[in-house]
Amino acid sequence: VQLQASGGGSVQDGGSLRLSCAVSGRIFSSHVMGWFRRAPGKEREFVGAIRWGTGSTYYANSVKGRFTISRDKAENTVYLQMNNLKSDDTAVYYCARATMGLTNTPSDYDNWGRGTQVTVSS
Repeated sequence: VQLQASGGGSVQDGGSLRLSCAVSGRIFSSHVMGWFRRAPGKEREFVGAIRWGTGSTYYANSVKGRFTISRDKAENTVYLQMNNLKSDDTAVYYCARATMGLTNTPSDYDNWGRGTQVTVSS
């Protein structure tokens, strides 16, 4: 399985962006697709995740109510809709695949894509 994130860019405070993660290869219903981010000088941070089969989602408190994860099974793509962006959301965003259930632990994810840069300016 290969993952490719895209859709990053520069926006102003309060703006929106939608990231995409294209998945090549088979995804099973039990698999979980997660989004993480790493800001300059900070540790990698969990953003949210979605279970491929049911569409159940799980978000970090810092993004709850502003970010939404969805998936398109026909396109084998996961999306991260980000609204009301703040400067603290500036980071490189990564998508990843886990096979162990909805989890926010990076080590539970065994497949990672290249990141896409999101920059939010005030």
